[in-house]
Amino acid sequence: MDETLPFVDLLQLMDERSAAFREAVGAAPDLGVPVPTCPGWSLADLVQHLCEGRRRWAATVAAGPAVAPPALPDPVVPQGREALLSWFTTSTEDLLDALRDAGPDRGCWTWWGTSQSPPTAGAVARHQLQQVAVHTYDAQVAVGMPRTLPEEVALDGVDEFLSTCVATTTPWPHDAAVLDYHAVEGRSWRTAFSADGARTSRLAPGAPPADASVEGTAHELVMLCYGRISADALRLEGDGRVLQQLIEWEPDD
Repeated sequence: MDETLPFVDLLQLMDERSAAFREAVGAAPDLGVPVPTCPGWSLADLVQHLCEGRRRWAATVAAGPAVAPPALPDPVVPQGREALLSWFTTSTEDLLDALRDAGPDRGCWTWWGTSQSPPTAGAVARHQLQQVAVHTYDAQVAVGMPRTLPEEVALDGVDEFLSTCVATTTPWPHDAAVLDYHAVEGRSWRTAFSADGARTSRLAPGAPPADASVEGTAHELVMLCYGRISADALRLEGDGRVLQQLIEWEPDD
């Protein structure tokens, strides 16, 4: 889909969300605090997850075009808040450096196969911004100071999720359907499900009604996409089974 954030903005926003993540973790009484939006995880688990992800994707981007991600040795996980946050800072810098060196158009291995997102460093930057943005929200919830995502991050987040995590050529196992997403900030998307898979586009003016639609703020739509809130928290119209079928669907690719 079009109108994605410029590459330089993705990197800047990733840096800003990373700073917000460090702030939230720093406000916790200890790293054993549970993360309600990631059941079974503590803040320490969340920090380690992000550190390992930044490390893997930095190596993947640096490796360039490939049929598989590079093999990495298991990391030595630091202990204690200061050491973990230092690892997070270093891991984030490594990823940002790898992305800057590669530029947005350089190819690399990705897991998103037949989605609508390309196997490029630019698409990795876009997805990793959403990863750190959503996990920053998780950390903020854990310490009792949840904040909505910045509007530009959230709007791009809906588009990115639908392009990367929903779009597929795996056949839709139900009756063909159309699902619309409406952000109250003024942007809408349409996902069509069929035997050819799922494809998303920006909703054109005058388009015929969808089988179902969901409306909320861009932040709420992102949180719905990532399972942080239920559809009951948003305005749902039409056949709610379509959204539930999507939530339960596990495509092959």
